[in-house]
Parts: sequence; structure tokens; C-alpha cells
Amino acid sequence: MELVVEITDADRLRRAAYERIDGDESMAAEERGHAHRMVESDEAEALAYLVEPFELVEEVPGVELAQASWSSEHIDYDPRAVEWSGAFPDLDEDD
Repeated sequence: MELVVEITDADRLRRAAYERIDGDESMAAEERGHAHRMVESDEAEALAYLVEPFELVEEVPGVELAQASWSSEHIDYDPRAVEWSGAFPDLDEDD
């Protein structure tokens, strides 16, 4: 599974991540500070604090999450560019 997301409001995303981090009672203060710095430096880190891979598939019949990992990169997505042609056919349905 591969997801491509567009961050439409980085500040809102960061605020939500801060709320999640601050509400995590199992996180030590030092770790919380580190998490805040990571979220501030990269939107992908904020997203990682908000999206739980297990929750994405826990209700899917016949599926059990065996392993999950994160990687991210910032890209300039152009649905009309040749390299994207056919890669994500349903993203630009209104053309």
C-alpha cells in the first residue's frame, strides 16, 4: 500500500499532532520535547503522530497488519506530468 497525501494546511496538521503528543500520558517529558521539535521541522513527522497504521486495517476482513514502516519525501505532484501518468488514475477524475 502506498499513499500520496497533499498537506493543505500545515499549521492545522501540526496543531493536531501537538495535541496528540501532549495528550499521550505514556510519553516522557524529554521525548515529548523531541516530538515537538520533529513535528515543527517536518509535516511528515506530524502526520506520523496522527496516522496509526493498525487503525487503517484493523476493521478490514481477512487482513492482519504484520509490519508497518514510514518513509516520506516532498514532491511536486503534477497530475499531467508524464511520470505521474497512470500512477494514480483516480486522483484527477474531474478532467
